[in-house]
Amino acid sequence: MGQSKEFRMKALARSPRFAYLSDTDRHLMALPSPTYRINLIGSGMIGQEHIHMTHLEGRATIHGVYDPSPLSVAGARAAHSEWSGEELVVYDSLEAACNDPAADALIIATPNYTHLDVLEVAVRSGKHILLEKPIATTLQSAARITEIAESYEPVLQVGLQYRYKPFVVEAIHEVLERGSIGQLQMMSMQEHRFPFLDKVKQWNKFAQYSGDTLIEKCCHYFDLLNLFAQSRPCRVYASGSQAVNFRDFEYEGRKADILDNAFVVIDYENGVRANFSLCMFAPMLAEELVLCGDQGRLRGGEQIDFAGDGKQDTYLEIMVGEQQPSRRTEPSYPSWIQNSGHSGATYYEHMYFIDNIEGKTTSTASAREGLWSIIVAAAAQESIKRCEAVDINAFLQEAGVRA
Repeated sequence: MGQSKEFRMKALARSPRFAYLSDTDRHLMALPSPTYRINLIGSGMIGQEHIHMTHLEGRATIHGVYDPSPLSVAGARAAHSEWSGEELVVYDSLEAACNDPAADALIIATPNYTHLDVLEVAVRSGKHILLEKPIATTLQSAARITEIAESYEPVLQVGLQYRYKPFVVEAIHEVLERGSIGQLQMMSMQEHRFPFLDKVKQWNKFAQYSGDTLIEKCCHYFDLLNLFAQSRPCRVYASGSQAVNFRDFEYEGRKADILDNAFVVIDYENGVRANFSLCMFAPMLAEELVLCGDQGRLRGGEQIDFAGDGKQDTYLEIMVGEQQPSRRTEPSYPSWIQNSGHSGATYYEHMYFIDNIEGKTTSTASAREGLWSIIVAAAAQESIKRCEAVDINAFLQEAGVRA
């Protein structure tokens, strides 16, 4: 049976319409037993998304969870029970969760500022690891995690999964594989969205814990721009502020201090230039990527308009004038994947995590690529503070970081 048919049957097999079928009566609707068992470290909103995606992908199951928040653990239990009748193991320590021999792999979905401390415990287990983005909140921590990852024999995958959004997958194919717009010269990326949602202890409202907005959220976009440029950034200039969101918000006596808007310009060593635009107080989720080459232009993106009908729209257009046919498409995954989380990107992140464990070749981001996404973001935030352009080599030297 071909892979596409397996996907189709996997979706149908989980439908309540076929709940009347016993296991012995399932053939096309049969679901294989999971091969791998994963322990989840951190079970907030993103952790619970990982629970759903682990089960939806199907080759693994969630074995246990560690989280110091009882409410987060309760949420993990509820998410797990939607997919499995097996009881979720709840650990009383990070060490116990990492070192349980019943688990084959770990997913780290804890707050950003804890990633290095958690990872240093996790790698002692020798298990495969999926580490959520951003890999760290500071250049020094990100560089240390990169060193750990590059000397770690098991899989250590970084959660930069925006590479798997449908319009991005198609853009990578058209620009980097087919060369549809010729030699890339200019790039533009924008995200317009609503403010950050609530987190346990509201850690994402404070730069000390999140790394600030350009690291916390926008590392995804800087990873994409770095990927398309196929070069290292050499100069960053940015302007941004906290204009609207959380200006009067306090938690335990501290005032929120995160950016909610920014413009970032990036120069690359190979001459490619990029700009990124962020607005965190818009009434929708909208992302757009524009790539300009010497033979054409690609524009792609997605939007969920909460002020309208709530429908998700995706698009990709390639305009090449008289060179070859131009075209417009609406790239999308099957609906059960497309609607599963982050436009299906989290599903493919999990699929590639298992593929990596099984020794298959994938397009997952390396830890060093994760580091460079942080370098661009940190340089942009430094540029905003200095009100001047930041030279990347000098910036890294000042930070004592080798990249």
